[in-house]
Amino acid sequence: MTEPLQVQLRKGVLEMCVLALLARRAGYAYDIASRLAHDIGMGEGTIYPLMRRLQNDGLVTSYLEESSSGPPRKYYQLTRAGRASLAEQKTEWNAFAGSVAKVLADDRPAAASAKIVGGVT
Repeated sequence: MTEPLQVQLRKGVLEMCVLALLARRAGYAYDIASRLAHDIGMGEGTIYPLMRRLQNDGLVTSYLEESSSGPPRKYYQLTRAGRASLAEQKTEWNAFAGSVAKVLADDRPAAASAKIVGGVT
């Protein structure tokens, strides 16, 4: 896969993936970024602005929790609106991915019709 396509695909699914991870359990930004880096190759720097936007949009809330390895961590968890958004995004993703898979799997030969362009066939 070409790098520009990978970047666009990752950007397109980042919010959905973050919401999916938070649906399983609350998490702090660095932990979420680490899981996404491992699972889909997403860079850490993109997660912090997204977490702020998700919180501003009411899809996540945050709370501080003491850490045994440093200062308190800001944990995020899904709100009811976040769960609804995730469900909607998953439905849209599954429909889209299914449509793409159908197009890619269609191995029927194209119709043998010639298109005349400028008098040339």
